[in-house]
Amino acid sequence: MKYGSLILEKKEYVYIKRILNISGYVGDHEIQKSLSKFTEELKTAHILDEEEMPNDVVRLNTIVTVTSDNDWEKTLQIVQPSEKDIKSNRISILTPMGAALFGYSVNDVVRWDFPTGAKELKIIEVTQQPQNKTFDVLI
Repeated sequence: MKYGSLILEKKEYVYIKRILNISGYVGDHEIQKSLSKFTEELKTAHILDEEEMPNDVVRLNTIVTVTSDNDWEKTLQIVQPSEKDIKSNRISILTPMGAALFGYSVNDVVRWDFPTGAKELKIIEVTQQPQNKTFDVLI
């Protein structure tokens, strides 16, 4: 891990903690397992101000390209739950893939248990998009 732990922007961190508290009501066991792991990783995250955030860290609205065990390559955008659109490759931060990638940076290798089994993902590209100034807590 390039930075030693997850890197999160302060406002995004507060937003994510709030939606994780709300998401405790999600019924899918595999998603709950993934969100529990994400919650544990957040406990050791570095929380930075907006102007301190490195450009290569996956955050809300980021477009990220990953490869899995050199088996496939996919480009996704990590978004708020209310903005998800699978057809446009916009995935919620509350999905196993969104939670797995969030806070990691280019060249990091992420090991995560997905509903389809354990995978190793390598982040190969991160493109920042304009950040929302307000966050929607509806999921």
